[in-house]
Amino acid sequence: MRKIAAITLAGILVAGPAFASGYRIPEQSTNAVALSNAYVANTPDADAGYYNPANMSWLENGWHSDLSVTWLNLASIDYADLSDSTRNDGSRTENFILPEFHLVSPNYNNFRFGLSVVYPFGLSQRRESAYPRMTAEEFTLQTYEINPSLSCQVNSRFSLAAGLRAIYSKGKVKSTDTLGYLGLATRDLEGTGLDYGYNLAVAYKPISNLSLAATYRSKINLELDGKATLGIGGATVYSNRDAEVMVPAPAVLSLAAAYTFDKTTVEFAYDKTYWSAYDKLDFNYDVSLLSINATLYNLFDAPGAKNWSNSEAFHLGLTHKLNRDWTIMAGFAIDQTPIPDQTLGFELPDSKAKVYSLGARYQINDRLKVGTAYLYSDKESRTVTNAGGINGTFTNAAAQLLNIGLQYRF
Repeated sequence: MRKIAAITLAGILVAGPAFASGYRIPEQSTNAVALSNAYVANTPDADAGYYNPANMSWLENGWHSDLSVTWLNLASIDYADLSDSTRNDGSRTENFILPEFHLVSPNYNNFRFGLSVVYPFGLSQRRESAYPRMTAEEFTLQTYEINPSLSCQVNSRFSLAAGLRAIYSKGKVKSTDTLGYLGLATRDLEGTGLDYGYNLAVAYKPISNLSLAATYRSKINLELDGKATLGIGGATVYSNRDAEVMVPAPAVLSLAAAYTFDKTTVEFAYDKTYWSAYDKLDFNYDVSLLSINATLYNLFDAPGAKNWSNSEAFHLGLTHKLNRDWTIMAGFAIDQTPIPDQTLGFELPDSKAKVYSLGARYQINDRLKVGTAYLYSDKESRTVTNAGGINGTFTNAAAQLLNIGLQYRF
């Protein structure tokens, strides 16, 4: 059910936009949550293996590990129709528990190995009212990424790295369309996929208290294959048969600079996400639905234009070492949306976001640290009128992240 994945991805991303444009979830560690993802140039723990593997070269020698758990809460996104109040609706509030793991090896002749297990995309969007159920009764997507990486310290100031990304995706999509005298048209899809990409990173320290960095994550086409069951007028016309869909996990370029003033480090990071890769959503079945029923084809098989645009995000993070034991962090970010008014729908009512975060780490001993972080992402209200049937305002979109983690060196 690649198709399902695609839709799922789209819907999930809807809620996911609370963290980043589209359906990215960039915060995958205590430090990243605390700093609103201003975490590229200054990455002092094992999560460097994911956020900038070139920085693994600067870690103290020995094994470094980072294990954390994130509670993710997605608020109900309300919709108020401008012409028909019977179409008003609110999505379900969603809660998720996401564990993350990072590991970095000792230095071997200026080379270090890193391994991260994270969840870069996903979440869920579920709506129960008749009108939004036509396209977004449920969109659920889960992704699991394994990201091994290798760094090389060229000299005392310059390091580079590369890694392999393997993403396993699992998706589910359901739609129920009321067709009047024809009864109901229904879709129930589930699918999985395993796809690959790469990442590159560089780190440069022109002076001791200044760090410059750049990272690039390649685009990965998430191709989900599975089974679909479709019905129309109370009759099942496509039962548990093959279906597929593809959606992009877009390329991301990050540039960052971090400067340390005595005990305080300030980092500015810039992200560009290449969402222009998402030009359409096209489900494929083992037969054309047009040969079964023209209405069914128009609802569930005809390619849907997306025409997303590349989006930018700006992140600012502050890290202050209070004393030997305590470090506090804070962050702020502005995140744009890639979705144009013309193609915005119930499955992805994304909008521009402002992100606020706080966190702290405590050094228990020379080898063990614990930390916690909280992030709040506030989405702007958005009023849209388009040919896809949206003629109203989406409000109250927001997300909360609470992370608890520990870092251990051995």
